[in-house]
Amino acid sequence: MNTDTKPILVIGAGVAGMTAALETAELGYNVILVEKEAFLGGRVLRTHRYFPKMCPPACGFEINTRRMRQNPRITVHTLSTVEGISGRAGHFDVRIKKRPRYVTGSHTLDDSILAQLKSERSNDYNFGMDKTKAVYLPLDMAYPPVHMLDREALSEDDADTLLKACPPGAVDLNMSEDEIEIEVGAIIVATGWRPYDASKLDNLGYGRCRNVITNVMMERMAARDGPTGGEIVRPSDGKKACNVAFVQCAGSRDENHLPYCSAVCCMASMKQARYVREKNENSRATIFYIDIRAVGRHEKFYYDMLEDSNVSFIKGKVAEINEDPAGNNLILDVEDTLMKKTLHQGFDLVVLATGIAPNTADVPIPFDLKYDDYGFIDGSAGVEGIYAAGCAKRPCDVSKAVKDAMSASIKAIQRLDKGE
Repeated sequence: MNTDTKPILVIGAGVAGMTAALETAELGYNVILVEKEAFLGGRVLRTHRYFPKMCPPACGFEINTRRMRQNPRITVHTLSTVEGISGRAGHFDVRIKKRPRYVTGSHTLDDSILAQLKSERSNDYNFGMDKTKAVYLPLDMAYPPVHMLDREALSEDDADTLLKACPPGAVDLNMSEDEIEIEVGAIIVATGWRPYDASKLDNLGYGRCRNVITNVMMERMAARDGPTGGEIVRPSDGKKACNVAFVQCAGSRDENHLPYCSAVCCMASMKQARYVREKNENSRATIFYIDIRAVGRHEKFYYDMLEDSNVSFIKGKVAEINEDPAGNNLILDVEDTLMKKTLHQGFDLVVLATGIAPNTADVPIPFDLKYDDYGFIDGSAGVEGIYAAGCAKRPCDVSKAVKDAMSASIKAIQRLDKGE
């Protein structure tokens, strides 16, 4: 342990970023953790359950936040982005932009204050499937546990109400962007991923058919704290969805979209088919696939799903999805390649297994790093002192992201210990 070294910067605070920060700090090194959202946890925190154990992410997240609260070596900057990096290993100069939260955190805002507000905003945590007040706590387990204020959504009347109802100093509507500059010895990039834009898949009906949703939306719908209280329903009319289709490789393994396999979609769809079956013993789930990729210990999960007579696996790529003119049902046109026949089937709800696209494809790290053709950081970033982890590096599940983060932490520490 060398407590005199410069801190290590971790960019991104999803499961990989939090793991890297905690493992590094618990070995006695100072860490600066930067996250663009108002809270830590990333995409994993938005999921209902992990596969294959089907346990919720909340328990692991609570353990990590407790470790973080107890460790003074970690400095957290939320609502923050890295705008510039210069220098070399051991001497990186970093410029960080911090967006205003408008809520200072000096006082807790209780529900009686929020109840007086009328202004609302689309809830991006639930992918726009519901709304929150303009002042909101992103989620019950938010860390840091501080409300956020959407200044654009807040009306002037509500601004006046808020200033009168809140304790002095609790809200600062004049808060502005800030920039800080730091020097670090090494950098871990754990900027994560985003779901592929399903609106680009015209033939699959997202945005055109009301009851076509994506796999990430399904996770929030199944969650008890989600937009439907855990009920799997049709967005068009709120009726329970009892006959659900899962469309694999929605944009993945497609030269016109994402040419690669996103690694987790098959397992995620089987997990979500189990959500459907748990909600209603008479429900049916049909998975349309190219290949089922359930590697290693995940294969048993697949075999268990095959035992369920109300879950069907059809090998065939869905060609088109349309609404039935007589109602809100969806009609799928697909060739069953094993049975050698064309299907024209109806479903209550369709879930598109959209693939993993790296955030670095849209917002590259402001330094000359190596990327592959799809925007993932190639290997170890190609720069001494900068290391990639998790889905910034390649599509992977939670287990691999955690292992990546621990590896990146060790490499960053070793680089610091080398000295000049």
